Amino acid sequence: MDKMIQPWESRIGRRLKLRDLHILSAVVQWGSMAKAASHLAMSQPAVSESIANLEAALRVRLLDRSTRGVEPTPYAHALLKRGRVVFDELRQAIRDIEFLANPTVGEVRVAAGDTLAGGLMSAVIDRLSRRHPQIIVRVVQANAETLDFRDLRERKVDLALARVSSSFVEDDLDVEILFDDPHCVVAGARSPWARRRKITLAELANERWIFASNQAIRELITEAFKACKLEVPQERVSSSSILLRNHLLATGRFLTVLPVSVLRYNAKQWSLKALPIDLGVKPRCVAILTLKNRTVSPVVQLFVENVRAVAKTMSPRSGSDEEDAAGS
Repeated sequence: MDKMIQPWESRIGRRLKLRDLHILSAVVQWGSMAKAASHLAMSQPAVSESIANLEAALRVRLLDRSTRGVEPTPYAHALLKRGRVVFDELRQAIRDIEFLANPTVGEVRVAAGDTLAGGLMSAVIDRLSRRHPQIIVRVVQANAETLDFRDLRERKVDLALARVSSSFVEDDLDVEILFDDPHCVVAGARSPWARRRKITLAELANERWIFASNQAIRELITEAFKACKLEVPQERVSSSSILLRNHLLATGRFLTVLPVSVLRYNAKQWSLKALPIDLGVKPRCVAILTLKNRTVSPVVQLFVENVRAVAKTMSPRSGSDEEDAAGS
């Protein structure tokens, strides 16, 4: 056992520094020692020396150098993959200490798609800020279409909120289903359709439709129309921006499909109304996703508790008033 410990202490343990790992990560990110030095406010010789120290300690080449810059070797990729976890755990430890020193402050980083950010997320942040006004929430725009959760896997965010199927499973992620979130056809209050009590999809086929850029929404609309043996309507506008879609819907000249949760938190402000149409499509679920075997900080746990509290108001038995979701 002593023979195994000694090489680590003499060759690695005393020579491998977090600072050097940080510098290596910056060099790989920027693809150049000069650019990394500028970003880190260091001299280029200091950056080169740091990389040389790492290579000497590990006895492998970490960077391939060329006139076009530098490229990480497989050894560098392996080191940075583990190093990312080390830095993340240290960051979480600092957050734990900050929270223990003052449980009313902290930072949460959340990945969410545009519609969730414009609906459920806004209600969660409002509720949390009323109780803990010094907590900082950083929302990162997630790609709702690919669902690759890259920022979560790379530990750039603490959790993700997303719409997934009820059977969604990923080996490295914990998935907590919050509620079903069916879609509905939505019009502005000025639309003549908003005053109708009975409407069929066939009547809406030639209207001005706004399609979300999300492929899942396109497939949902296609499925609903084809199930009624109708031609899929031609899109007049395509955008991932919920703000743009709300502006256009408010004119009364457009139609779109929105999740019920998004309509709930936008209907009053934008004068939107769900039309009396059953799309007949199985609803997707809103879920919290976190990395398995990663201990989150107390402030992140507090955020998750607020997400769960707001999600409970999405039950059909709860009231529809958005102020209830926001909390007092």
